[in-house]
Amino acid sequence: MIDTPASAALDMLFRGARSQNGWLDRPVTDEQLRALYDLTKYGPTSMNTSPARFVFLRTPEGKARLAPALAPGNLDKTLAAPVCVIVGYDQRFYDHLPKLFPHRADARAFFEDKADLIESTAFRNGTLQGAYLILAARALGLDCGPMSGFNDQKVNDEFFPEGHVRANFLCNIGYGDPEKVLDRLPRLAFDEACTLL
Repeated sequence: MIDTPASAALDMLFRGARSQNGWLDRPVTDEQLRALYDLTKYGPTSMNTSPARFVFLRTPEGKARLAPALAPGNLDKTLAAPVCVIVGYDQRFYDHLPKLFPHRADARAFFEDKADLIESTAFRNGTLQGAYLILAARALGLDCGPMSGFNDQKVNDEFFPEGHVRANFLCNIGYGDPEKVLDRLPRLAFDEACTLL
């Protein structure tokens, strides 16, 4: 491990951070969620497409709408979390390119009627933004519990009925209960995951 002046930050973001399975009864404010997005939005995406869309479920009523789509193992912890974020991706992201990528006047036309390019760009870059959300939350002192384990069609029908935004993954956010953290699982070593050419 390389020790640097940023070691404390690296511990907060990576080495000491854990996926949470239980939550303390401590609220996350709307102000914190706005600060969270204000950090997340600066993460890079290709052509500044910024396709991620975030639905912050922070009320019992909001989470009750999600509950029918959750796998049984994710239900209790999601209902107990102060916030559950639906991380989605907008397949009409290119409508915003005149604002987001103004130096290229034809940027919107680059994607129009190209379904495969739209899907891959939206999903890839929306996923990146979901990862930035996790790092931003940790940087703000919040804990995260990202997860699959839900019926994406039910989530899409309930929260994105217009059809052009799709659910990618869910992420519970709040203050984790240290008594409910599982042991850290193994990771692949450098030589198992990486190639130097």
